[in-house]
Amino acid sequence: MSHQTLDRAPAPVRGRRSGLVLAIILTCQLMLVLDATVMNVALPRIQSDLGFSATGLSWVMTAYSLVFGGLLLLGGRAGDLFGRRRMFVAGTALFTLASLAGGLADSAALLITARVLQGVGAAMAGPSTLALVTTTFTEPKARVRALALFSAMSSGGFAIGLIVGGLLTEWISWRAALFINVPFGVAIALLAPRFVAEPERRRAHLDLPGAITGTLGVGALVFAFTHAASDGWGNPVTLGSLVGGLALLAGFVAIEARTATPLVPLRLFADRNRSAAYVNFFLGPMAMMSMFFFLTQFMQDIRHFAALATGFAFLPMAVLIFTMSRLVPRLLPRYGPKPLAVTGSILMVTGVGWLTLLTTESTYFPALLGPLLLMGLGGGLSFAPLNVIVMATVPNEDAGAAGGVLQTMQQVGSTLGLAVLVTVFGSVTRSAGTTGAQLTVDGMTAAFSTAAVFAACTVLVALTFRRQLPATASARP
Repeated sequence: MSHQTLDRAPAPVRGRRSGLVLAIILTCQLMLVLDATVMNVALPRIQSDLGFSATGLSWVMTAYSLVFGGLLLLGGRAGDLFGRRRMFVAGTALFTLASLAGGLADSAALLITARVLQGVGAAMAGPSTLALVTTTFTEPKARVRALALFSAMSSGGFAIGLIVGGLLTEWISWRAALFINVPFGVAIALLAPRFVAEPERRRAHLDLPGAITGTLGVGALVFAFTHAASDGWGNPVTLGSLVGGLALLAGFVAIEARTATPLVPLRLFADRNRSAAYVNFFLGPMAMMSMFFFLTQFMQDIRHFAALATGFAFLPMAVLIFTMSRLVPRLLPRYGPKPLAVTGSILMVTGVGWLTLLTTESTYFPALLGPLLLMGLGGGLSFAPLNVIVMATVPNEDAGAAGGVLQTMQQVGSTLGLAVLVTVFGSVTRSAGTTGAQLTVDGMTAAFSTAAVFAACTVLVALTFRRQLPATASARP
């Protein structure tokens, strides 16, 4: 099977051009991540305007994350084979058109369809964003800095989505949360072909059996956990999706081990640090998403915050994540990934654990602000090194696949984690003897307790990291 190089590797970018290239890539990444939460604070108004049922409303969020997470592996390998810049631009264009359609939707069905198409576009563009960072910034110092900023966009984007969603919903309309993607998406699609270099790509066959089993397996698993949150684990559809998803993923691994051009090269998991980083990029978002989802409801439903106030309540966390992203490139060469990841994970455990003490009378300071600050510090310290660990030494020909796996872990982890925690919340509220606000808070604190277990697992995984950085990432500033 031919592996001819069709394009030369891009020369290192420097100066103003490097800043523009990074801005294009990071803006796209922020846009994709932001849409996972930007609709959260607008859900009550969407339900009122479009006539969603109470159970159907969750699909405004789930439709995007389900398709995004399910297709990421395919999008990552497609970028390796067909051109990362090409997939980046095509995915951004589709995402932009779907955002416009969603903003114009006049029925629940049209909005869900638009969110599905947004997920397809995000899965096409998402893996290429990380791969383009890796192949464009080849100098060690520039690569670590770019990856740290990418991590800040990936982690902080969830909080920024709540802030932007609150602003737009309060001042304009929930539709503006979708329309805002249009000017940015158009700018990215026009600027990327001019300024972002196309990395080398290979002429090879796409692993269709792996693409089908992997995509359907991840999608079925995400659907099973999402369905369990509303219909329970005893539901035949839930059980069928869970068993089918696990069987498909087992078949996927078997296919990848035998095929010459796998969708996910299993050699990506040969490095201990990279494998552990993948696991933590799955577990960390499982804990983080509970905070965004349940705290948004706590502020609005229990403490009666307005949409705008709810969004800005997450601002301290977002600021800390971005601040840490500027410090991590300096700390990483000095201390290595292990101390940073362990410290960050411990801070996350402490923050989520603090939330288990919430009551109906808890105020923003200190009961909410304290955990938000700890999660901002912890997320910034723990997630930025993971991007570097995964991408710093990956071969260029596998960069798209490595980025696809990493973002799949993040997206599927957040979706599965939220489904598990909503199931915990539902079981407590159905069986508890209390009613009203106290019942809701009891369910939330039970969910936060489970999230603290997920966060504690990230500490255990971080303890397995080797202290040294890879040689290509260890150059000091």
